[in-house]
Amino acid sequence: MNHQSTSEQIFDWIVNAILAIICILVLYPLLFVLVASFSSPEAVMRGEVWLWPKNITWIGYLRIFQNSEMLTGYVNTIVYTVVGTAINLIMSVAAAYPLSRKDFYGRNVIAAMMVFTMFFSGGMVPTYLLVKNLGMLNSMWALLIPGAVSVYNILIMRTFFANGIPYEMQEAASIDGCSNMTTLMRIVLPLSMPIIAVMILFYSVGHWNAYFSALIYLTDRDKYPLQLFLREILIQGQMQEMLGIGDDTQSQIVLEGEAIKYAVVIVANLPVLLLYPFLQKYFTKGVMIGAVKG
Repeated sequence: MNHQSTSEQIFDWIVNAILAIICILVLYPLLFVLVASFSSPEAVMRGEVWLWPKNITWIGYLRIFQNSEMLTGYVNTIVYTVVGTAINLIMSVAAAYPLSRKDFYGRNVIAAMMVFTMFFSGGMVPTYLLVKNLGMLNSMWALLIPGAVSVYNILIMRTFFANGIPYEMQEAASIDGCSNMTTLMRIVLPLSMPIIAVMILFYSVGHWNAYFSALIYLTDRDKYPLQLFLREILIQGQMQEMLGIGDDTQSQIVLEGEAIKYAVVIVANLPVLLLYPFLQKYFTKGVMIGAVKG
């Protein structure tokens, strides 16, 4: 058995204590939002809610699901996330696989040109004009096409393809008569589930939380994602607090807005929290292989 010295034991205790403190600092805000979403808004505003709900109420969730715009935003966000993640994944694989092949001449030059775009871009105004000239304003594609690829994620995926999958397997497939597409579909992708899971998580979380592109490009409220409605709720709540509370009706509106604010945060983030456990077994392996090697 390995017996640790006193100094090593002290060091382990200090590290564990620091990690425990960090976990508490990270998890408590999440727990507070969850508890506050079920608690009486009056108790939350008076600072009486800490770890357990007080005067449990469902008013926030009832107002959310009674609001047709909120449900519309939820459906729109799901559509944008699913379609956008599919486009991102296809484009990333299509770019990363050729760049990982040793027999693809000019791959370093192309990779350098792609990296260049990470440091220099046209800016928001030229991008808006481009989207407008392409006729994508006020459409789903304005949110998905301009960000169809992420150079950073392409580089991670390329590194995985180059170092995580033996090149001899691809050569053997070529000798057996497989085309590049067949090699990609039948050999490379089935062995790349860790990095694919990581990309799905990265892209889907990005689409789910995105609101700025929708704020710029969308004008019809029936196309708004959930995050824009959440933003409106937060702004309205702040404005009402700044203007002050007048009669009982306005006071009730402010209290309901406070409950809705916490409930929307839970509803908006629940799908992401449910997605992660299914990808967890691939996540760590994919990140480590894509980041360490290369």
